[in-house]
Amino acid sequence: MMEVGSSGGKSNCNRMSDAKNERRVGLIYDQRMCKHRTPYGDDHPEKPDRITVIWNKLELAGIPQRCVILNAKDAKDEYICAVHSKNHVNLIRNISSKEYSKRNRIASKLNSIYLNEGSSESAYLAAGSVIEVAEKVAKGELNSAFAIVRPPGHHAEYDEAMGFCLFNNIAIAASFLLDQRPELGINKILIVDWDVHHGNGTQKAFWSDPRVLFFSVHRHEFGSFYPANFDGFYTMVGEGPGAGYNINVPWENGRCGDADYLAVWDHVLVPVAKEFNPDIILVSAGFDAAVGDPLGGCRLTPHGYSVLLKKLMDFAQGRIVLALEGGYNLDSLANSALACMEVLLEDKPISELSEAYPFESTWRVIQAVRQVLSAYWPTLADKLPTKLTDQKAPPHILLSSSESDDEDDEASKIISKDLVQAIEDVVEPISKLKIEDNHDEVNSALWRSKLSKTDIWYASFGSNMWKSRFLCYIEGGQVIGMKKLCSGSVDRNPPKETRWKAFPHRLFFGRDFTQTWGPGGVAFLDPRSNSEDKAYVCLYKITLEQFNDVLLQENVPDHDMNSPLFDLNALDSILNEGSIPVEAVKRGWYHNVVYLGKEDDIPILTMTCPLSVIESFKSGEIPLCAPSKDYADTLVRGLVEGKQLSEGDATTYIQVASTKPL
Repeated sequence: MMEVGSSGGKSNCNRMSDAKNERRVGLIYDQRMCKHRTPYGDDHPEKPDRITVIWNKLELAGIPQRCVILNAKDAKDEYICAVHSKNHVNLIRNISSKEYSKRNRIASKLNSIYLNEGSSESAYLAAGSVIEVAEKVAKGELNSAFAIVRPPGHHAEYDEAMGFCLFNNIAIAASFLLDQRPELGINKILIVDWDVHHGNGTQKAFWSDPRVLFFSVHRHEFGSFYPANFDGFYTMVGEGPGAGYNINVPWENGRCGDADYLAVWDHVLVPVAKEFNPDIILVSAGFDAAVGDPLGGCRLTPHGYSVLLKKLMDFAQGRIVLALEGGYNLDSLANSALACMEVLLEDKPISELSEAYPFESTWRVIQAVRQVLSAYWPTLADKLPTKLTDQKAPPHILLSSSESDDEDDEASKIISKDLVQAIEDVVEPISKLKIEDNHDEVNSALWRSKLSKTDIWYASFGSNMWKSRFLCYIEGGQVIGMKKLCSGSVDRNPPKETRWKAFPHRLFFGRDFTQTWGPGGVAFLDPRSNSEDKAYVCLYKITLEQFNDVLLQENVPDHDMNSPLFDLNALDSILNEGSIPVEAVKRGWYHNVVYLGKEDDIPILTMTCPLSVIESFKSGEIPLCAPSKDYADTLVRGLVEGKQLSEGDATTYIQVASTKPL
């Protein structure tokens, strides 16, 4: 007889139906996990209502009455210590008994963490609950289960609580199955993390472990989205025996929805899962990629989640455990959780998604992931057909986080079914759009055709001095040391000619981190000339159309290009004015176009920061910083291959530029 427990003070639910064909689905919910709340009673995205609203939604739908309701149990320290340090376990165990002021001081030193008198109990119950359902599914007592727990866990690292997470619940459960219960025969675990944030803690827990295939699809934006590092980039594939068993799919922007996630499932996760053949699947089920979530900014619908989960049920004989992670729009959270429970119970057939297409950036990321992982998973070696990747949403629909304004605007409100349908209608196949209605594409074609007839010299003083690096902006791709893939120009013809010159401008290095190169400064050119200064510059003869695409990629890669950033009128004006700030990309670091003279009667243009930013560098408001080794090596390659300096002299040139005061 299967056990039926209580749910933290709620009455026992009816036993599961005796129907032979109904799945045995476990459910854990305990109101004691609501005791973890902000110490001052302030509102917070990770609040107790997150789990109560799910439970209430499931009750209204009659879900618990059809499930095996399990009792939440505290996790044992020995199980938690398989993932976390003893110091961390002691801290969380004792944190609720500490004095109020000391508890707050500890929380203030952690990243996005609050603590109160209920935090210890909640954290132990959350970890213990995931262990409980995972063990019963592994034993075969349940087909699948959902642990409605908080605080969440996937950000928690070996010795640190962060990102609302105290213990890494899913990692603790996986470790328990592999190491504490070998008799269960669980030798291979697939962890799927569909929370909108990267599961950095889970990744690190199994970085070198081939028994765990960790898959995380998340909003990343080249390291600028929480947890704001490069751990979630697609090049992070694991190491040693675990190389290839860590798969990251990092979205370049927000607003990704059902079509984007389904494309990743079909062309990355599902093929690899077939090869891996897991014994059980654990899902870090964050619902903050859902429509209307104030922190996520993506657009997964409840139906989208149900399709993703249904595809996972084809593996491991449907042995799946969902553990709640994020999700901060209560309506979307509850609706998405209900949709997933209906899948676990096999309530109804799940139809495929609409004809909406993924964003172009989604295909780019998928192809990059497949390329990197193909060395480990032969099923990913084949290139996706152009006929498939050409099916993409119009680019003017796309907004990144940097352009999404306040995250609590329209995207934070639950979107009605009518609006969801409207969104799907907008991103219908491009082939169905009438050209006379698509004014944006027509306008783009017109200005591009016009500017393609005018040549300019693009003057590069930084990493673009190495031609291979510059061609990333023309042909797309990336070179060694780059963390970010370039989309390239619309016109991918190489430069018509390359020359070198020296100009009386000061080269220096500023900022301390870039999305493309990671930690370290990048090159800037003082717009003012000075006869005492000397900067080596590589000149590329390209069209004004291509210059616009380079200007875009150097600043705001997702800007709407229905009109040019720098047109013929601007070209005429700069001959007199000397420099022109490009307002459309003024948030970028290189939005000041500077005129450096002419070569063969063709204007020489470069891009750098405006004078106001030079003053900020001088005052220390914006840091001056030496370049990273990868970035410096790229400059050296350019100077050496361009036959301007020897390797030693090029290195000295860069060192002087990075140490000499402004």
